[in-house]
Amino acid sequence: MPTFRKVKTTVVKRPKEAGSSWPAIAIGAFVAFGGVLFGYDTGTISGILAMDYWRNLFSTGYRDSKGHLDVSPAQSSAIVSILSAGTFFGALASPLLGDHMGRRWGLIVSCWIFNFGVILQTAATGLNLFLAGRFFAGFGVGLISALIPLYQSETAPKWIRGAIVGAYQFAITIGLLLAAALDNATHERQDTGSYRIPIAIQFAWSVILIVGMLLLPETPRFLIKKSKTAAAAVSLGRLRRLPHDHPAVLEELDEIQANHKFEMSLGTASYLDCFRGAMRKRQLTGMGLQALQQLTGINFIFYYGTQYFLNSGIRNAFVITMITSSINVVSTIPGLYACDKWGRRPLLLWGAVGMCASQFIVAVLGTTTTGQDGGGNILVFNLPAQKASIAFVCLYIFFFASTWGPLAWVVTGEIFPLKHRARGLSLTTATNWLLNWAIAYATPYLVNWGPGYANLQSNIFFIWFAACFVCIAFVYFMIYETKGLSLEEVDELYNEVGKAWRSPGWRPKLTFDERTSVARSHGARGGISPDLKSQEEKASERENGSNVSA
Repeated sequence: MPTFRKVKTTVVKRPKEAGSSWPAIAIGAFVAFGGVLFGYDTGTISGILAMDYWRNLFSTGYRDSKGHLDVSPAQSSAIVSILSAGTFFGALASPLLGDHMGRRWGLIVSCWIFNFGVILQTAATGLNLFLAGRFFAGFGVGLISALIPLYQSETAPKWIRGAIVGAYQFAITIGLLLAAALDNATHERQDTGSYRIPIAIQFAWSVILIVGMLLLPETPRFLIKKSKTAAAAVSLGRLRRLPHDHPAVLEELDEIQANHKFEMSLGTASYLDCFRGAMRKRQLTGMGLQALQQLTGINFIFYYGTQYFLNSGIRNAFVITMITSSINVVSTIPGLYACDKWGRRPLLLWGAVGMCASQFIVAVLGTTTTGQDGGGNILVFNLPAQKASIAFVCLYIFFFASTWGPLAWVVTGEIFPLKHRARGLSLTTATNWLLNWAIAYATPYLVNWGPGYANLQSNIFFIWFAACFVCIAFVYFMIYETKGLSLEEVDELYNEVGKAWRSPGWRPKLTFDERTSVARSHGARGGISPDLKSQEEKASERENGSNVSA
């Protein structure tokens, strides 16, 4: 009878990390509060455009299809889209603050620019001043929207980085809900308080963020970038709840510094460098992801949702907007948990499938159960079917809020190396705002009735359906799985794995000492250095021969 020798398998467990992750988690969660400014400012305009007092006060003589004073579709387009124009330029300008003043002080200055825009909007009783306020508020929001994910990704522990950066989107959804609630509370007032109250309350959100940022540390990676090693050690110690001279702090700091030296040995980075060599794939991935996030149609719901629901025969459109905003908030929570549990790729992929199906059903129901009379007024032939379409809009919001909403910010916040991070993020965020502006500007011309307008009405959901279909292919071919990797390990992933669909299950082969050795060698220009390749080969040999012992 044959005998078998028992083989003992040695499992190497990762040692428990020193210190505590809670300070960094709490700091990242607080900084995410800046998303409230973004979401609130975005959401409040939908209700303001539908307020009777505001429409009468700001009208220049235009009357809608029912004969009521209103702003024209062109003016409505300008009011909504000029904020996105401001955010586009703000996002592009963010490296001027983030790379020179710092992530922390850059956010503080951005809040004051935002406050200036709020002052102008609150004081306005005519379109010109209101438009100027929207632009400056948008410029501040653009700066904030690029700097917050940058700050979060550079301070968060890697095992929960996705949830922390995703919390920024959660704060955006809270801002949208607060805007809907305030608009609903004031829209029946027949004085300037109807719009001034919901606009002026934004000062409170800004002051909270400013006070908090005055107390929080600068990111260790920025301080290393500025050769302030001692300050970086103190900052990292605060984030890990350890003394600044603790071995774990010094080791992590050494890795950040070594990686930075290696990157800088390849030369300084410009905006053009973001599209050269190996960086091109990452830059196009980030920009494509942010562009498609907007093309899914989410901001059509939150910019023009109140008016759309009114046109669709829904009497309590302000209440429906509050419901959709509440679903947006609640649905973001499972996404924050799942992005670090299941990964980026599966969530983005199945989220795109769910959005695609929901938008198609909304388009079909809307086009088959409504019509128009000769004056452009909406006729609803089947009210239950219209209510069913609202239910599928809510289902679409669930899929978006739990996947593409937070994960677009998570992925773009972690795919860029330190040297390119501020500029790469500014370009991806600017892409988000450029598409945001285009959709906000074009939607009235696409949806409204009358000469010069496409009068698509519910047909516009076929456009969002097509974009969601493209999202499915984009995720499969372009999105790398970065769950559980440090920002430095993400670099190794992109250097080693050529196809996005091969990235799930990948694990770093280089040890800290090997990565430090490669960095100190200064590498070679344009791709992986010979030293890096040899270190990878050594790591592979060790991996193949060290896991099983008799």
